[in-house]
Amino acid sequence: MTQTKVEAPFVENNAHFKNLIINGDFRIFQRASSSTAVGNGTYSTADRFKTNFSNDGAATTQQHTLSDADRATTGHSFAWQWDCGTADGTIASNQSAYFRHFIEAQNCSGLAYGSSAAKTLTLSFWVKSAKTGTYSCTVEKDDSTKYLLPLEYAISSADTWEHKTLVISPTAGSTSLITGSAGDIAQDNGKGITLYWWLAAGSDITGGTNNTWGSNTDNLTTTNQVNWLDSTSNDFYITGIQLEVGSTATDFEHLPHDVQLARCQRYYQQIPHTSSASWQAYPLWGVNANVMSTRLPISVVMRAAPTAAFVGTRNTDFNVYYNGGNQTLTGESATDTTDDAVRFDMSSSGGFAANGAGGLYIGSNGRITLNAEL
Repeated sequence: MTQTKVEAPFVENNAHFKNLIINGDFRIFQRASSSTAVGNGTYSTADRFKTNFSNDGAATTQQHTLSDADRATTGHSFAWQWDCGTADGTIASNQSAYFRHFIEAQNCSGLAYGSSAAKTLTLSFWVKSAKTGTYSCTVEKDDSTKYLLPLEYAISSADTWEHKTLVISPTAGSTSLITGSAGDIAQDNGKGITLYWWLAAGSDITGGTNNTWGSNTDNLTTTNQVNWLDSTSNDFYITGIQLEVGSTATDFEHLPHDVQLARCQRYYQQIPHTSSASWQAYPLWGVNANVMSTRLPISVVMRAAPTAAFVGTRNTDFNVYYNGGNQTLTGESATDTTDDAVRFDMSSSGGFAANGAGGLYIGSNGRITLNAEL
């Protein structure tokens, strides 16, 4: 019996890892998932999304669990929530509020930027806010020559989930900046493309033209950007962020949780990975009477050698067990890092011995953070 092969229907951009955004569904919050004050130039809650906040107001961010009705609308379980805690009714020059997502340069290799074959991209996301009006995203092509593309979108109905689709043409505004040689993105582990979402912007950075590539790095957004900080009633929710090749938005690419976590851990991870009511133990060996040390492999190879830091209280959240009891520590350091390993040195005033065996114990409130963010 001869079987007829049935071809699957064509689906545009049905490739694996089509989404250039990491954690666009806001499932990974390694640092904190509860309400946290927005910092200026920091990662405080959502992985891979950096906040910039320089104004006279205040705000918080947190992970938001969507209701059944919201999941039915957006197709997502979580969102990133912003709340205005202190209003700033007038945004002065040199003031702003926004968040950014950095895409590693070598992940942009398929875009063919810097050539006549540069690809069109589509950015899509779900958004909701009590503050209606015109907002904007900005696409920044990094590397040797920076080019910027402001893209306006509207939140039309207050407190209503809306799906936004923004097409990113390499020749937007009839320019050849991206298709020329200076539009190239290096194949390395630096910044390739940066995406900005604006909530407020001062006059020094609102000289951009909607949907037109430019080279003036001060023209980050347009004069139409609303001031989201004008009322403590304002909130902002976003989820389902996807950036993909093509001129239309396709279904969001839902990755397995472990895959999404590992992608985030390339840029930031913690030892131990999660908080626990019990202590986590790591073997140490004695360098001399004053130092015990170990070198641990990193669970996910990182973008670059990370900056390591101890978070917690010495002799409370970090203890070293040696020779029958906990020794009083005088210092700790995480040094000699590579993209796949880190060395810990725990110091005491003569409480150890060369070649002695001990253990580093980290309590539920202690962490060693490894940061290789762009």
